[in-house]
This record gives sequence, structure tokens and C-alpha cells, in this order.
Amino acid sequence: MRLYQITELEQLTGIKAHTIRIWEKRYNLIEPDRTNTNYRRYSDDQVKKLLNVSTLLSNGYKISKIAGFSEKDFYLKIIESKANKIEDVIFTTFVNDLLSAMIDFDEQKFEKAYSAVINRLGLFEAMLNVFYPLLNKIGLLWSINNVSPAQEHFASCLLKRKIMSATDGLPFAKSRKKKFLLLLVPGEMHDISILFANYIIRSKGHETIYLGQDVPYENISLVVKQTKPNFVLTFFTLPQNPKDVYNDFKKNVHLGENTKLLISGQSDVTAYLKSKLGANVVLHPTDLLGYL
Repeated sequence: MRLYQITELEQLTGIKAHTIRIWEKRYNLIEPDRTNTNYRRYSDDQVKKLLNVSTLLSNGYKISKIAGFSEKDFYLKIIESKANKIEDVIFTTFVNDLLSAMIDFDEQKFEKAYSAVINRLGLFEAMLNVFYPLLNKIGLLWSINNVSPAQEHFASCLLKRKIMSATDGLPFAKSRKKKFLLLLVPGEMHDISILFANYIIRSKGHETIYLGQDVPYENISLVVKQTKPNFVLTFFTLPQNPKDVYNDFKKNVHLGENTKLLISGQSDVTAYLKSKLGANVVLHPTDLLGYL
């Protein structure tokens, strides 16, 4: 069983740490363990309880009422929340369901929640409104922590498998007006963001050339010269010196006048490349839609 810091609990549930502390004292909502230095630590079950609290709060329940719910009450109210037709509430409920499955390493539970999302929203809307917020919460999309807990890997691997399967099911582009070259530069191995982008572009009927992880800089120019893409898209998920990245691009990558560079990820790197190379920064998947 993993123990979570209160800052991680805040990130996963969307409930402020200060609020969680108040609820502990006022309602005895949860009782964390404490380290020898008196830092709070929360169990998987406590995280899942607060995820349910977050879902019910988004459905309009007051914390004073939620605090008095039995386990059966929680279950029944959560089931009711899934019938709610307010989109933002539905998104929150699905994200919390998937997070709960991730915490338990429960693939069957994850699959059930995933299928419910797809049936309700369709894959494209689910990616933008549920899977992206899910991965953003656990630190895996666009940027990723140096050390990722096993739950994060569990969730990301399942979603990567789904994204690749969905992409394989898409028809080839009918129009070749726009062509995208997608890749990760040397040292970049976290490919869920680029897989997600590849699906978005393909689903809109455009052609992609997907090179994947850890592509040598000098190879990029060769592929650009041969395929003549309109856009080159890459992500920077690992901490790097912006000047080093710029020098590698300047020395090895020659895009030509008709190819635009799209970048996302680490803000210090993307801001530097934007100023030095005129690259276009993609902050969110919806920004990518502007190029489609």
C-alpha cells in the first residue's frame, strides 16, 4: 500500500490541502497516519474516499451532509451522480472512477470505467475531457515527474494501449493537404503525449508520420527532406537546459521554410525555443486543433 502526502492528495482530488485539514478536525472525515516528524500520510482507501467526496461535491452536496454518509450512502449517491446530465459533473465523476481503479491496480475496474466513458462521450471527446484531465492530474501528460509511482505507469500503459488500438482503427487520410511529423528527441521516452496527438491529428483526417521515442536530431532533417511535412510536432517532458536543446536544434535540424515546428512540455524549454526558433507552443490538446 502506498502512502500519499497531502500535496499529492490535493493534486489527485482537486481539494485544497487547507480544506482537507479543516474537514479532518471539523467532521473527522478521515484520520491520516503521521510520520515521526508529524507529517500527514494518507492511505489508498482514504484517497478513494476523498475522490468520492469530490464527486459528490461537484454534484451539489454540502460537505456537512457528505460527512454523515454511511458507506452505503456513499455508494448510492455515487451511482446517482453518474446519471447526472451536467457535462462538467460527468467528466469529474469519470476521472475519479479511473483514478480509483488506478490506485487499486484494478484493470477490470479501469476497463469498466473506460467503456462507460467511451459509450457516453465517444473516444475523441473522452480524450479531451476525461483522459487528458486524468493524466494531467497524475503528472503524465505534456510533462512528467522524474520518478513516477507505479500507479501512474499502470494507468498510462492501459491508456497507451487504448490510444494505439483506436489509432489503428482510423482510416488513412483522404486529403494530404496537411502532413505532420511526430517524434520525441533524444532522451525523451515518455510517449503518451505524442500518441495522443497522433490520434487527434489522424482522427481529423490528416496524414501523420510517427517516429516515436528517442529520435536522433540528425535523422529529423533527413525525414523532413524526404517527406516534406507541414508541421513537426515534439514534446519536452524531461528537465533540460533550454540553451542545450536550442543548440542541438540549430546544429542538426533544418526544417525549411514550409515546415513549422510545434512544441509542448517543459515551459522553460518551449519558451526559449519559441523566442529563438519561432516555434509554436501547444499548451493543451485543444490548441492543436487550431492547426487542423
